[in-house]
Amino acid sequence: MRHPLLLSKVIEHAESQFGNVEIVSICDGDDRFSYTFGDCATRSRQLANSLRNLGLLIGDCVASIAWNSHRHLEAYFAVSGSGMVMHTCNPRLPTSQLAYVLNHAGSRVVLFDTDFLDLVRALAPLCPNVIAWVCLCPPAELPTCEGLCGYTSYEALIALEDQVFVWSELNEELPAALCYTSGTTGNPKGVLYSHRAISLVALSACLPDVTCLSSDDSLLPAVPMFHINAWCLPYSAMMVGARLVLPGPRLDGESLCGLIAQESVTVSVGVPTVWSNLLQFVEAHDASLSSLKRIVVGGAAMPRPLIAKLLDRYKIDVRHGWGMTETTGPATITVLSSAQRQLPVQEQDQLLSRQGRSLFGINLKVVDESGRLLPRDGNSQGELMVKGHWIMDRYHKTDESALQGGWLPTGDIATIDLDGYMQIRDRAKDLIKSGGEWISSQSLEQAAMEHASVLLAAVIGVPHSKWDERPLMYVKCKPEHALCKSELLTALSKALPRWWLPDDIRFVTELPIGGTGKVLKGRLREMYAEEQSRMVQS
Repeated sequence: MRHPLLLSKVIEHAESQFGNVEIVSICDGDDRFSYTFGDCATRSRQLANSLRNLGLLIGDCVASIAWNSHRHLEAYFAVSGSGMVMHTCNPRLPTSQLAYVLNHAGSRVVLFDTDFLDLVRALAPLCPNVIAWVCLCPPAELPTCEGLCGYTSYEALIALEDQVFVWSELNEELPAALCYTSGTTGNPKGVLYSHRAISLVALSACLPDVTCLSSDDSLLPAVPMFHINAWCLPYSAMMVGARLVLPGPRLDGESLCGLIAQESVTVSVGVPTVWSNLLQFVEAHDASLSSLKRIVVGGAAMPRPLIAKLLDRYKIDVRHGWGMTETTGPATITVLSSAQRQLPVQEQDQLLSRQGRSLFGINLKVVDESGRLLPRDGNSQGELMVKGHWIMDRYHKTDESALQGGWLPTGDIATIDLDGYMQIRDRAKDLIKSGGEWISSQSLEQAAMEHASVLLAAVIGVPHSKWDERPLMYVKCKPEHALCKSELLTALSKALPRWWLPDDIRFVTELPIGGTGKVLKGRLREMYAEEQSRMVQS
């Protein structure tokens, strides 16, 4: 039979097969809200009726500016299931860029958490096409706000709606969700995901050698639902009946540690900074992570010392993956085989520092600057190219394909070995060309974070009169740890070529972190340029 892969089928399956499975949602003020997959399905149908009664049609965009919560989850299914497009917005973007993406997408309704009321007040005059601003709260908690078109509370919007809604039999290639890239030059670019692409990613994510997600698990997505649809894992949980724990706005170490313990979380996903902050709290308070069996790390390279602690000290199965907005979710993952688990711990850590093998349906290759295919020897590095079932073809509202010969250039510099393991060496734009030779900023950062006193390191290339560019390192030390430049340079010199060593190291109390948990190197470059400008003026 030809049966379309639709997100409405996911929520229908969840309701009919796992209707009593629990969803836990942390709301404003740390309130714990709990209901079931069946309840979520009912309320999703009510929201779908509300949107239809507002006059929205198939293909219209509904935006969200929201944390990971049960209401946000309902919108995932109500919007996409009714043939509209779920446009998740990163609230950490500058206001001007948020207004741009709302207008570029043509979003007609905006769902937002109360945390973002001031942001919405600033956005509303810039977004004249929005017909309703819906605050994700009960009527009694709706903040006073003048001048917002169609301003109402979410609970008031759906309260009187029929609980029956017949999901349309759509074409699986129709758009279901829309995310915009962050950290790019200029305005963010939109990536439109089909029902088919999201369904395939969510199915693949459940596989044993990906998250190994099942009805035995409690899943906590510590990656925001506005970042590549939380790597499509909310859909995965619904597919297999995994209990879902939605952490709300707080992803700090203390909050996550408490939630993991209270809700007996077995699986979680997030960027390296999430796990670094979590372990800082655990170690400082001698806390327990006894329920946590597996974590999946993506978004940036995981420092080896962090892998070692999670794996060896806390006996947590660490799975290191790679993906990007343009790949709809994970495209590769590293999982240790039974034979590899018998290796010395240091070798296991080394293996897990790679981003791994491609999932079924995804193909990878690395090419040099002329597009020539490079060998899979683990040493030849070039630009990573990818193609597959859920890889983007073009950016939203552009006529020109982003592909080169059927492959998507990722902008990542990588190697692939004989066994198919891919390792990201750097972003192409972050490589430093010094004296005609390349220096990997990521390798420098990883080496710095091997030091016991270093919490986070970031390296940028800065202009040099003789060598074209030289590395400049920014370092944030761990609390109550002291470190001097000479000590860190000595440590780096034992692991790296001498000419790779940074010309200067700046110790800072904070580094600029973007909405996806990555260091904003563009902001570091701006800071450096501003500093040089002040020096010239003085």
